[in-house]
Amino acid sequence: MSDRAEKAKEINPLRVSNPEFVPVKRYYDEEFYRLECEKLWPHVWQMACRLEQIPNVGDWVEYTNLGQSVIIVRTMEGVKAFHNVCRHRGVQLTDGGHGNCAVKGFICPFHGWRWNMDGKNTFVYGRHLFSEAVLNQAELALTPCRVELWGGCAFINFDDKAPSFRECIGPVADRLEAHGMSKLRSEWWFATVLPANWKIAMEAFMEGYHVMKTHPQLQQAVPALYNARYGNDTGGLGQSINQSWSARDNVRAQFKNLELLSAGMAGMVHAKELAIAEQLLDVELPADPAQAVPTWYGIVQDEITKQLRARGEDVPDLNRVAVSDPVNAVEFLFPHYFLLPFFSGMSSYRIRPLGPESCLFEIWSLTQFPEGQEPAPPMEPTVLPYNSQDFPQIPRQDYSNIPIQQKGLHAEGFDYMRLAKDVEGLISNYHRIIDAYIDGVAPEKRAKANRLLGGNFDGKILDLGF
Repeated sequence: MSDRAEKAKEINPLRVSNPEFVPVKRYYDEEFYRLECEKLWPHVWQMACRLEQIPNVGDWVEYTNLGQSVIIVRTMEGVKAFHNVCRHRGVQLTDGGHGNCAVKGFICPFHGWRWNMDGKNTFVYGRHLFSEAVLNQAELALTPCRVELWGGCAFINFDDKAPSFRECIGPVADRLEAHGMSKLRSEWWFATVLPANWKIAMEAFMEGYHVMKTHPQLQQAVPALYNARYGNDTGGLGQSINQSWSARDNVRAQFKNLELLSAGMAGMVHAKELAIAEQLLDVELPADPAQAVPTWYGIVQDEITKQLRARGEDVPDLNRVAVSDPVNAVEFLFPHYFLLPFFSGMSSYRIRPLGPESCLFEIWSLTQFPEGQEPAPPMEPTVLPYNSQDFPQIPRQDYSNIPIQQKGLHAEGFDYMRLAKDVEGLISNYHRIIDAYIDGVAPEKRAKANRLLGGNFDGKILDLGF
């Protein structure tokens, strides 16, 4: 073992040494959790809010994670972010939630000091009581936090020296933008607290290998799709055709899958898109199922594009972007945000750690609306117990596994997760990038590795370059 590897092992005894084996203590060990809090989270881009939450000058929302609080505010000059703390004696200026500071600014609830939306101090009660050195105007300004905008969201980073958001995300940002990411708005927002490590919650969505057992309704609708990808069928990776069925039966199976996705996830296949697809069940198609299914999807995507544009929605040409800018079933933006795109809408997920074995899990349904007909965005999530029947079926099924997996990690003799190198590689890649932050790998190398995660859902274990 090299001197560097020896030193890294001393700092992080739970680092991944074999990419197919993940030490299970990484999911509950207090010291490893402390290393993540200290070495990972202060240096990564975190999705802080959706921009439709702050449409007007002075609108602000608070984002918190691991004891850090940031105010994201829309100013005359654009969106800014500030650390949420009074420069007098450290009281937080806001205590959760959202508001508008255009008139009153941010007022400390303790002594009434005030700041405007640009972070400039505008009032000190009893100013004559303080020496001039204490009230240096530049030092009284709220401390800015780094913020970048992309995809209809504000992302913050506590590290001023970290590579830019786009340097870390890479080409997947352009592919998602081509699918209209920045034009989407949230319809609903759910949240729950899961009794599990944040990585366990993330990993439940890094592969489709679990569909057969966890989401049997999807497997039963289009068995050829999942059997070809994960089972022993010889149809080839990703084939979704059952050659023993007629072309029409194959198409109806595809539509049933869309129905289940729409009912189970909503944001992935919107009801308006499903209604358009249903109109096309009897269109003329080739007799060969292998030609009929892709032909039908092409017709559906073309009709969704036309009909939604006719309603005033600025959706992209779905057939064109499917060829020019294809996206994966799930796209991950390291470390805690991911998107599930399908036709013109998406679901989005954000996960934040609350402790070694607890996390906050949030889901948004994203879609487009005609200009001027956008509904008011949800400003707070609907918080439910993780086993609530009010969650859509698909995340509810995932939630049923996550807590019992966390419990199982403590079993005597279970020391490592064993990963399938060809379809569970994203899990390994994620862990090794986390190790790169803990080990102090150069930021530019970490950013380069982050970029490899785009399109890595159901992917292979990769050479990350460190």
